[in-house]
Order: sequence, then structure tokens, then C-alpha cells
Amino acid sequence: MKVLIVDDEAMIRSVLKEYVQFEGGTAYEAADGMEAVKMCRENDFDIILMDIMMPRLDGFSAVKEIKKIKNIPVIMLSARGEEYDKLFGFEIGADDYVTKPFSPKEVMARIHAVLKRRNGEENNKDIISFEGLTVDMVGRNVFVDGEKAELTPKEYEILFYFVKNKGVALTREKLLTDVWGFDFYGDDRTVDTHIKMLRSNLKQYRKFIVTLRGLGYKFEV
Repeated sequence: MKVLIVDDEAMIRSVLKEYVQFEGGTAYEAADGMEAVKMCRENDFDIILMDIMMPRLDGFSAVKEIKKIKNIPVIMLSARGEEYDKLFGFEIGADDYVTKPFSPKEVMARIHAVLKRRNGEENNKDIISFEGLTVDMVGRNVFVDGEKAELTPKEYEILFYFVKNKGVALTREKLLTDVWGFDFYGDDRTVDTHIKMLRSNLKQYRKFIVTLRGLGYKFEV
């Protein structure tokens, strides 16, 4: 497990590095977003721990640049816990979000949860079609009437989860737990906002995502 730790606080990098190494992983450090982008161009990592407030290039901007060149899972680290920050992070491709101060053990648990979800997706080699909607599990692509839909990583994970649980009634709490991962402190609006964006990108096939009033959602074909 190769982990890139990006934070302008040397103490935080040191603590997280110690925990990664304790679990048999290899940790690399970057002190700001610009350095992180450069390292990602030159190396491959299994996951990135990305602070938001940093000099030269902030974490949000760094994630945007990294996602242009490589699809590496990202967990955001921030001293700010506002829901807007979390939603924006997910919209640009972050896989999870941890608010400071945090427990290093919690961060490690979230790392394993994100990698487990990502590996599970990559091991599923099915390409499934529902009318004009095609979901390519291994390629992480979605096509609407033959045209590639531009989904965020989180939108793809939601759709993938819906497809795996076709016909099953899913509460918002269940979606938060299984899609966002280990003990995510979100609420119903987080789920609803992402599903609204997903429906928009699916165009006429938004009809497959059915709202269950007072409960949650169901993927129904």
C-alpha cells in the first residue's frame, strides 16, 4: 500500500506516516498541493490523504489537477467541517472526508474502506445494460445512448451500488454507510444532492432511480 500524505503540518505527516508504516504500507510526504501534483505525475500511489488549507496550492485545486492525470482515490483532511466543503470535495472526486482533529486509527480504517470499495469494483468485470444505459464496471465508464456520461467518482460509486442492489429499497442511512464508507458524518442532504446530480447526468434514464418517500431510493428497471 503506497500512501501519499499531503499536509503543510510536519507533525501530522509524521504521525500518519508512522501508522501507515506500522500496517506495512509505504508513506510518501508532500508539504503542499503543488508538490503533490508533481509527485503524482512522476509516481503511482494507491491512495492520497489530502489536506485542504495549504500554501501555494490548496487541496481542492490539487485534487482537480491530479484527477486530470490519474484516478487515485483521495481522502480529504480538513480543520473545517462545513457541509459545503464536504460536498465540494466529493463533487471534484474525493472518496472520503475526515475533519481535524482526527484519530489516526480512524484515518487508517477509512483508507482500508476506500481501497476495499475500489478493489471490489475493479474485480467486477461485468458490463451491464438497461435499455440505453450501459454501466462498464471494470472500465468505470457509463454510457447514455452510446455517449459517455461524465460522472464524478462518487456518482459512479452510487450508480454502481444501485446496480448491484437492483430492486432493493435503500435508505439514505444505508447509502451513507456503504457508499461514503466508515462512519461518515453526513446527512440526508448529502445523499440527495449527489443523486440529483447523478439523475441529471443519466438524462432520460433517471427514471431507473426511484424515490421512496420517507425512506430512500431504489434502482428499478
